[in-house]
Amino acid sequence: MSEPNYLTETRAGYDAVAVEYAERLRDALDRQPLTRALLTAFAELVRAAGGGPVADLGCGPGHVTAYLRDLGLTAAGVDLSPSMVEVARRAYPGLRFDEGSMSALDRADGELGGIVAWYSIIHTPPERLPALFAEFHRVLAPGGHVLLAFQAGDERLRVERAYGQAVSLDAYRLPPDRVADLLSQAGLVMVARLVREPDETEKVPQAHLLARRL
Repeated sequence: MSEPNYLTETRAGYDAVAVEYAERLRDALDRQPLTRALLTAFAELVRAAGGGPVADLGCGPGHVTAYLRDLGLTAAGVDLSPSMVEVARRAYPGLRFDEGSMSALDRADGELGGIVAWYSIIHTPPERLPALFAEFHRVLAPGGHVLLAFQAGDERLRVERAYGQAVSLDAYRLPPDRVADLLSQAGLVMVARLVREPDETEKVPQAHLLARRL
C-alpha cells in the first residue's frame, strides 16, 4: 500500500532543509524560557507517574530529545525525515533516533511513559488527527503524559519555501479547543493548556496542550 501523499511531501520537505533547520534551532531552547518550563513540568509528571521511556515524535535535529534526557528522562527521538535523523545522530551520538512515522509507531502497547510532539502534528491533515491520537493512546502506559505544541488558528498553509530551500508541503494551524476535544475522544484527559502570544518571529498565537492517559 502506498503511503499518504502528505507523508511523502513532509519527508521530502524536511530532508531538504535538515542542515539549515538544525543550525537555526541549535540553541533555540536557550531563548525560550516558557518552553523549558513546560518540558520541565512534563518531565516531573512523567517521573511521578513511574518514569517510563519518553518518545520525542517529529524530533527533527534532536535538541528537544537531548533536553528531555538532560532532565533525567530516558528519551528517544523519531522522525519521518532520514536526513533529520542523520543530523540528530551526529549531534547527539549518545541518544537513540529512529526513522519512522508517528502515526504508526514501532512501540508496544503501553510502552511509553510520555510523548512530546513539539510542532510535529502540524503537517497531519486535521481529519487524520483522531487516528494519530489513538496511536498516542495505544503506546502510552496508564498515567502517561503527552505534550503538544502547535500554531493556534484554523487554516491550511501551503509551504513552498523554507530555510532557503524550495519545498512543497502543507502546514495546519489548529484550534486548541478542537485539538483538546480530539485528545479527550482518544482517551487522553486534559491536564493543562497554554496559548501564548506570538513573539517577534511568529505570526499567530502558539498553543501547548498537556494530557494524560487514564
